[in-house]
Amino acid sequence: MNDLPSDVEAYSRSPEFNQDTLPAAIRKQHSTKAGTWALIQVLEGHLTYRIYNPPNETVLEPGKPGVVRPEQSHEVAPASTPMRMYVEFYAAKKP
Repeated sequence: MNDLPSDVEAYSRSPEFNQDTLPAAIRKQHSTKAGTWALIQVLEGHLTYRIYNPPNETVLEPGKPGVVRPEQSHEVAPASTPMRMYVEFYAAKKP
């Protein structure tokens, strides 16, 4: 996956999810808002990360996060049990 751009900063973080609590809304195709980047952080286990445009699938693990670009259609699914993860949201730095 690509790196986050240097001109963004974190503004929010999801709760921590596991294979049982991962919301259905992020298990199906969805996208971030305009101007919003996301960083998918896996704390334990493995998570399948699918991007729809351009099509790509990878398995995320601790130390190998997934970057979501603004308005990029994607989904995630547990690829192992146990699995724990969270998502950090980023936007342009404020002056």
